Amino acid sequence: MNDSHIRALFNPESVAVIGASSAPEKIGHSVVKNLLEAGFKGPVYPVNPKASHILGLKVINQIPALPMDIDLAVITIPREVVVPSIEQLGQRGVKSAIVITAGFREVGGQGYFLEQELASASERYGMAVLGPNCLGMINTHGMVNASFAAGTPGKGNIAFFSQSGAMCVAILDWALGNNIGFSKFISLGNKAVLDEADMISCLGRDEQTHVILGYIENVSSGEKFLREAKNHSNEKPIIIIKSGTTPAGAKAASSHTGAIAGSDQAYSSAFMKSGIIRAHDVQTLFNLARAFSTQPLPPGPSLAIVTNSGGPGIMAADACEQSSLSMARISSACIEKMKGFLPTYASLYNPVDIIGDAGAQRYSRTIQTVIEDNNVDSLLVILTPTSTAAAEIETICHEIVQIAHSCPKPVFACLMGKKIVSRGEKILMEGKIPCYSFPEPAIRCIEQMHKHRQWKNTPCPLPVQMPRDRGRAALIIERVRKKGQSEIVEFQAKEILQAYNLPVPKTALARSSHEAVEIANRFGYPVVVKIASPNISHKTDVDGVKLGIKSSEEVRKQFLEITGRTARLRPDAHIAGCLIQEMAPGDCKEVIVGFKRDDQFGPLLMFGLGGIYVEVLKDISFRLGPLTRDDAMKMIREIKSYMLLKGFRGDPSIDFDSIENIILAMSQMGMDFPEIFEAEFNPVLVNSSQAVIADVRMTLS
Repeated sequence: MNDSHIRALFNPESVAVIGASSAPEKIGHSVVKNLLEAGFKGPVYPVNPKASHILGLKVINQIPALPMDIDLAVITIPREVVVPSIEQLGQRGVKSAIVITAGFREVGGQGYFLEQELASASERYGMAVLGPNCLGMINTHGMVNASFAAGTPGKGNIAFFSQSGAMCVAILDWALGNNIGFSKFISLGNKAVLDEADMISCLGRDEQTHVILGYIENVSSGEKFLREAKNHSNEKPIIIIKSGTTPAGAKAASSHTGAIAGSDQAYSSAFMKSGIIRAHDVQTLFNLARAFSTQPLPPGPSLAIVTNSGGPGIMAADACEQSSLSMARISSACIEKMKGFLPTYASLYNPVDIIGDAGAQRYSRTIQTVIEDNNVDSLLVILTPTSTAAAEIETICHEIVQIAHSCPKPVFACLMGKKIVSRGEKILMEGKIPCYSFPEPAIRCIEQMHKHRQWKNTPCPLPVQMPRDRGRAALIIERVRKKGQSEIVEFQAKEILQAYNLPVPKTALARSSHEAVEIANRFGYPVVVKIASPNISHKTDVDGVKLGIKSSEEVRKQFLEITGRTARLRPDAHIAGCLIQEMAPGDCKEVIVGFKRDDQFGPLLMFGLGGIYVEVLKDISFRLGPLTRDDAMKMIREIKSYMLLKGFRGDPSIDFDSIENIILAMSQMGMDFPEIFEAEFNPVLVNSSQAVIADVRMTLS
């Protein structure tokens, strides 16, 4: 799509309103009214087949009578005539359109096909189309309100886009009620043409936008979304709230990985991979928007707290310790300076408690002294409405604003209470100082700002290319496909693992008890005997695994018992025989490595403790492929059970390098073969010197 046409959408010099109306209750009337009240400087052309004038503007009765090359058309007509109108507008050289009309894909049936036709028509003419089924778009700096929203926000540096019109209304009302300005305000609607990735791309290059907010329910193109977010998150914070991530709509899965790796984990991993900050609720979205839009990023993690009450100060310190921030160590020079003006009973260490009788002067001098300390990266000022503080609350807040504006470090405020502190909140809000009712949300915002600076300052590592014989693996997958199987059984899957140079124990398929004994004698005892069937996902369901078998007689006996029992319990299953496998080394811990392919983002890798622990504890880390070595390292170290793997109470540490290589090979396999839907190594047995993949499952899409 032509970039100039997207620019025409957000910065039009001329606008036509198709379906303009003289009736105040009609959407077509609201759009014209909003354009005029926003102070739009260019010509506005109302299009209506019957009227002569609307809000003082001369009406054009049909689209073919419009001037050529209009920048933007806002469409508010019945859905049946939307597509023909897009055709006519395209023939007049209109560069962009906002389709407010509803009744398309969201209602299904004929609406779905009409939306497809709408997208095709816009593509033919290279038209940038927002919607359908949307609220419209507002550009405050360009004085454009091409929406039917009730009210226009003031100018600001926050841009917001949303799939939900109701969220647009709520955010707009919040902004008007809190005197928050916006640069752009965009309702995406059904995303027939322009989607969230296009918005990130456009807003990422917009000079008036410093913070990008978004509400999404799904992503149209995962690859495009990740690319645009990664391109722009280094320059601007992108804060997104994602709904619809419960497992209710997840696909049925046969592996542990497939059952656990759901949509929410995929989106969280996508956000992490691309530098997006995820807000899990609307209040957090608001809090982060205010923080990022008004304060500089902290130069480091050290937080100082100034308070007039011990309890809230301790609460703030607890919240800090539970975050990735750290409590600043106040320098001796700063302490000596505070001794000169604070009471002897004040606490001069962090949190700095200036006592409940503190007034404006004590607050001002303390804040100024603490923020100038080189050991302090950010400051949280807490005020509880004691009699002294309440009496001087306006002066105190003015002092906070003045000091913050002269300081290159971020300053946050926490005014505990509501009615008494409301005057102070207003002063801080107007002075662009983030203000919270409790310490915890303030500290969460500071933490996210610190993490964003780390993201900006971290070089982008390249994914690891693992050595493998891709052609050999492809032949095995093709053989399975030709047989019509959806599951690659273990003895076939282990051939794929060998093609990826992965450590597997010696394994062979025995089709008879006599063959089982021959294989066991060749491998040497003890051995493992496992049922081999493409129809049985979990061998333990049929008691199909026997470990530590030490004689040929026992091998023969177990082969017959396992195959016989499986035939009785699963008469529907095809039994290929049993796998004979050498025993893994001793003193091992069990871990799991797996992936499930997400529809939008590709292979979602997981790591955790293996065996039954993965089901019981669900202590698992996730990343989207392709992985870097740093990704693999962090996946291992993120799980709560990491210390068990590192070595606890005299236990040796596991061979972390071997596990990292297995995770990276799994990632490579997922990227090489899109037809593999799920893969799981469980358990991977690892000790201090090596790792072995004891069991493997793979499912084709």
